[in-house]
Amino acid sequence: MRHFLNLSSAGADGVAAMLSEALDRKQARTGWPKGKADADRPLDGHVLAMVFEKSSTRTRASFDMAIRQLGGTSIVMDAGTTQLGRGETIADTARVLSRYVDAIMIRTDDPAKLDELAAHATVPVINGLTDRSHPCQIVADLLTVVEQGISLPGSKWAWLGDGNNVLHSIVEAAGLFQFSVAVGCPEGFDPDESFIREANARLANSNARVTIERDPVRAAADADIVVTDTWVSMGQQDSGKKIAAMTPYQVNAELMAHAKPRATFLHCLPAHRGEEATDDILDGKQSAIWEEAENRLHAQKAILLWCFGLIGHDGTN
Repeated sequence: MRHFLNLSSAGADGVAAMLSEALDRKQARTGWPKGKADADRPLDGHVLAMVFEKSSTRTRASFDMAIRQLGGTSIVMDAGTTQLGRGETIADTARVLSRYVDAIMIRTDDPAKLDELAAHATVPVINGLTDRSHPCQIVADLLTVVEQGISLPGSKWAWLGDGNNVLHSIVEAAGLFQFSVAVGCPEGFDPDESFIREANARLANSNARVTIERDPVRAAADADIVVTDTWVSMGQQDSGKKIAAMTPYQVNAELMAHAKPRATFLHCLPAHRGEEATDDILDGKQSAIWEEAENRLHAQKAILLWCFGLIGHDGTN
């Protein structure tokens, strides 16, 4: 049994196996209707429980379709309509669900809830998002970059905006796949230093590095990939002050011009158009956001297969 709590749960070899599997399965389905199961139905008879304590579009739809295309089924559970919303412990929920389903995906706020679920579940647990990290999104991002013909090792990623959970997982990926991340963000909105410290330790013998840049132009300069995310996440308060601090880091045509001429633009969505990025960037020729969104489906399929031990080796790096 394998839990997928962060990218390091699988390590570079495990995530690489996911990317290869996702590419193969995506290509094999060309022209198929979305609801048709893959030819081999590798998870036939398996049931995935999806537990949501936060709103979701892409995570909900992609995991639901992923388990269906792999031959299984899903149960969708919102915290507000389950006993979790009335005070039942995560541990007790884990023990019960483990007797009903074959895997559990949770989308929650506090990463301690994810850890507690994994500690007490006897089936694989998948991090569908916490306030600390979003590894499933980054598997899709890595897949998108590979499809763009960009080699991960030695590439430069520019992050513009808030030092949030998505960035934490990108930084973790940088350490695993040996690429640089220039984090363009204002003071007071830095990512968790522990992610940067661990990534740079892994990058010690390479030319890659994770750095923080206060100047957005320096962050974007010569980047292969430019990434941003919403400045104000679900449930955050005092958005006016934060938006004012973030405004210089908006990805627009002027800033994008400092990246490489064929740089790829990514955004995990949903987008607040006109805030973190302008429409001409979101919908422009360098944008791969719709491919990125679709790749959530193919990435989730590979993550599920890894959790059940059907791809990859021992999960270590």
